[in-house]
Amino acid sequence: MTVFDVYLQQVINGLNLGAMYALLALGFTLVYGILELINFSHFNVFMVGSFVALYTLEAFGLSGQTVILAGLPLVGVLLVTFAVTMTVTGTIGVGIERFLLRRLRAVKGPAAMITTIGVSYILFNIVLLTVGADTHNFANPLPTVTWAIGGASLRLRDVLIWIVSAVLMIALTYFVQYTKIGKAMRATAQDPEAARMMGVEVDRVIMTAFFLGSALAGAGGLIFGLYYNFTSFLIGFTAGLRAFTAAVLGGIGNVPGAMLGGLLIGLVETIGSQIIGASWADVIIFAILVLVLVFRPAGLLGRIAPNKS
Repeated sequence: MTVFDVYLQQVINGLNLGAMYALLALGFTLVYGILELINFSHFNVFMVGSFVALYTLEAFGLSGQTVILAGLPLVGVLLVTFAVTMTVTGTIGVGIERFLLRRLRAVKGPAAMITTIGVSYILFNIVLLTVGADTHNFANPLPTVTWAIGGASLRLRDVLIWIVSAVLMIALTYFVQYTKIGKAMRATAQDPEAARMMGVEVDRVIMTAFFLGSALAGAGGLIFGLYYNFTSFLIGFTAGLRAFTAAVLGGIGNVPGAMLGGLLIGLVETIGSQIIGASWADVIIFAILVLVLVFRPAGLLGRIAPNKS
């Protein structure tokens, strides 16, 4: 394998990671764009989503490397799994907003952000105490199909991850830009009080943002499981911090920026690991976070909504 082939393989791997980080980053940016709140519970909503996906696949007879579909089409099983996972995690997001954060919306200071940290630890420990600390093997239902591109390998799994992630991100962009509730979300991000006076149901808009962001985190959890073939109660912290960095890099509050940031962080992680070693990946990523916050706090694409302080 030539040097070019090695880096081409790392680009493929980076795009896989970047697609997952982008889905997670969108959750951060949707909530921050409206409430200017960093939702740290998002880390472990993603982790919970991976377990919901695991148990949904097992309900269809898929466990580890064993595939027992009982005559059911694989595409249908995966679509149902995505739907169930995104619905469950979206509902968790709505519950967090409705029963915890809504009461703190008028409270100034970091109370709401601290609450999301507490919720994150609650989710973390619920999963730890119910499913245990062991790593769980994730189903591997996708057929082993590989295409050679020079000395690099492109798997069917990679292509499907790109397609699913692209469809979800395009659907979200369309929703935000062209639907009635999407326009209400953008109006609320600009000025919630003015939007309320114009008849926008601000509570409904905020609840929708939490649902969509958490649903995308669930989709990211399923993609994580299909890509790595395992899940654990620990995966939320590492992936969540990378996704948060991606949101800041692209411009937190900016939907296209979250997508771009996710892809860039995925590529930086794989290519940087190839150049100076995997143990330095966190150093590289968080150095980027510090540099962006110091020299370009608005991110690469900037933040769409103005500061409402």
